[in-house]
Amino acid sequence: MATHVKTAILSFLILLVFTSCSNSEIVLPDPLITKSSERVEDAVMWQSVRRPEILEEFRTHIYGRMPLGQPNNLKFVIVEENVEAVDGQATCREVDIHFSGPEGDGKIRLVLFVPNNITEPVPVFLLILHRSPKKMDPAREYKTPFWPVEMIIERGYATATFHVSDLAEDDPDTWKEGVCSLFPEYSSENRGDRWGAIAVWAWGALRSMDYLISDQDIDPDRIAVIGHSRGGKSALWAGAEDERFSLVISNESGCTGAALARRREGEKVRTINRRFPHWFAPNYKIYNNREFALPVDQHMLIALMAPRRVYISSAENDGWADPEGEFLSSVYAEPVYKLFGLQGLGTSIMPETDQPVHNGHIAYHIREGRHDLKEQDWNYFMDYADCCW
Repeated sequence: MATHVKTAILSFLILLVFTSCSNSEIVLPDPLITKSSERVEDAVMWQSVRRPEILEEFRTHIYGRMPLGQPNNLKFVIVEENVEAVDGQATCREVDIHFSGPEGDGKIRLVLFVPNNITEPVPVFLLILHRSPKKMDPAREYKTPFWPVEMIIERGYATATFHVSDLAEDDPDTWKEGVCSLFPEYSSENRGDRWGAIAVWAWGALRSMDYLISDQDIDPDRIAVIGHSRGGKSALWAGAEDERFSLVISNESGCTGAALARRREGEKVRTINRRFPHWFAPNYKIYNNREFALPVDQHMLIALMAPRRVYISSAENDGWADPEGEFLSSVYAEPVYKLFGLQGLGTSIMPETDQPVHNGHIAYHIREGRHDLKEQDWNYFMDYADCCW
């Protein structure tokens, strides 16, 4: 605890200045200043020094620490294959991803659709699904705009999904009965940096990646991870932890996703920790009502994707997720991309509704409507992928 207190005091004294009660001006931690107060001058220094520092801060203070590397006895079993899915337009594979931890075995069911009219490996969108499992129906008797397989296939992309309950139930009383029980070293309540459910679900995306790069129909260099709301938080953390994802998509992820914590707009750290105490590391609760003491903010999470591509999206009537805070995170991540000679978002002016910004390695849109993942969002994501992939 003493270390965390020292970190909080140092962050407050050196890094942070809150200069307006209206949130019109907030000074954020600089992603280009190392913990030893050196300025990051190039991409090499970012990759070797500053990126590992920031990643470690997020592990310690927010998301917790996950088991790194492939787990033991990783095995892929295709349990069902339908070559006439989507009215003959796609092949559907249901794949069980088997793995072992120190305390037993686990399994994730991945559902993958691949276009049939392909002559070479195709890019894929991997969805972290936290809503009803029927949305991942491989028979497609239940169709949903949340995962519009038919539309994605028609546009020439593969798409896959898994349900978060295969890893951890979204329940503060039972969430540790899943994958966490297999890795007790990372799940102990005695450690302040034990992983929370967001990191556990992100870990599922990493294991799904392990399979996708092994599938001969998938282009391993064009794999995107996407999530909505709490799934968007997990998608961002998956992209930060695993640089194999070439595109990371966060849809309306809000607090502790894409939105700046220091704005204190919409959902706040204290609120999210109280409503969902199982989502993050215990250390995160230290920052309830103390966002300005955090050693990082969410623009630095987005910066961890550099030089890869990242897409942040918002909804106009989703004030709880703080669209402006999500946009500003995209803006303030750009200096890291410039180290690589790349344009990030390329603007500091928030776009009009339904006017996507697709010019750089950071993309953004805000659409009309409420908190949801819609076909319109998917079309914007695929429009961007058409250009960058």
